[in-house]
Amino acid sequence: MKKYNYMKKTMLMVTLVASVLLIASCGNNQKSQDTKVVAQDINEAKFDANKQLKDTKFLVNAAEINMKQIQLGQLAQQKGSTTHVKELGKMMEDAYTKSQKNLTALARKKSITIPTSPTDDAQDAYTELDKKSGTDFDKAYADKMVSHHEDAIKTFEDATKERYDIDINNWAIAALPDLRTNLNYSIDCQKKCEEMKSK
Repeated sequence: MKKYNYMKKTMLMVTLVASVLLIASCGNNQKSQDTKVVAQDINEAKFDANKQLKDTKFLVNAAEINMKQIQLGQLAQQKGSTTHVKELGKMMEDAYTKSQKNLTALARKKSITIPTSPTDDAQDAYTELDKKSGTDFDKAYADKMVSHHEDAIKTFEDATKERYDIDINNWAIAALPDLRTNLNYSIDCQKKCEEMKSK
């Protein structure tokens, strides 16, 4: 029975990987599958226990947060009309690039699959922000940074209460001070943008 289950899981893994490769090989005329969904499907094929799946979902969500902040930070450096927005963008790019590097190492150690390219949600946030310019862009970016970090802090705080794996739990705990610092910088930037808009 165990051998049958192992073979079943192996076949499912092969099918999922083949699907990913097929999607990647398709032309631009077809919308590719969300990288977040692909990662979650692969993890569900690898892990059985509900507690383990909670860990995999957290790491997938953390990767999405990282890539979203990296992309938006790069955009802020390109399109920001004020020094404080450009500087916040640079700080976010650097902070989340480092976080993604550490997360990738942790995920590899735990054999957990995480997205390696922007998810649909991350791409949508980028596209929406890219439509703006000038002070409208600055204000929208600062607002996103505040709301995104509030959401991220909640995600990580919840993770520290529900994690099965001690290494993943410790990583979430260690990340929280940086997330709170990033939120404070984002709030400061938001206030400056509001002052600029009111002049």
